Amino acid sequence: MRAFSLLASSDRLCLRFTSRIPRTRGLGSSASVIALGLVAACRVLGDEPDPERLLALGLPLEGHPDNLAACLAGGVCLTWEGRIARVADTLPLAPVAVIPEAETETAASRAALPQEVSHEDAAFTAGRAALLGAGLAAGDPDLLAAAFADRLHEPYRPSPILDAIRADLPAGAVGATLSGSGPAVIVWARDLEPCARELEERFPQEQVLPLVVTPEGAG
Repeated sequence: MRAFSLLASSDRLCLRFTSRIPRTRGLGSSASVIALGLVAACRVLGDEPDPERLLALGLPLEGHPDNLAACLAGGVCLTWEGRIARVADTLPLAPVAVIPEAETETAASRAALPQEVSHEDAAFTAGRAALLGAGLAAGDPDLLAAAFADRLHEPYRPSPILDAIRADLPAGAVGATLSGSGPAVIVWARDLEPCARELEERFPQEQVLPLVVTPEGAG
């Protein structure tokens, strides 16, 4: 409602929506409903949604432009200084989410990060970020798999599930990453079905959810 009201009056309106994204798991649920409110207001006004304009409007509510940009533009996006570049429509690896019952408040998770990091850790992660962008833009699974290491965020957000998966990757998987601020984990697979099946067997208490990319390129 707050996002909707940035563009249009909500007086005498009753809005109903369904969100299937688990909340407080690091899966972008807050960005998705902010994007929904902004786009719904555009539809009410008869305006064509402009992702960069809506990003600027919604950023004070969301706080993270990368989350909101992807919700607004779909596909694989880069964002900087209010700009959005959609660099790929599809993924070279299949993502499988492992979603625990535990919840994480984004603000608390961000507060756990240190104010300063070593030059070595910053340089390491910058190199992996370059691999990540190149692998996604080129659709190269090997480049993408090489990018699944981080020293800025994951070391300060302990995840027994992530540690267990990385220590023994399931069949068909090439790596795993923390999803956002956690605690959900994304397992990246060359072969989706055997990976998801093994994860279900190993983590019966968690929700294992293969993530399918739509033909339009949005997750």
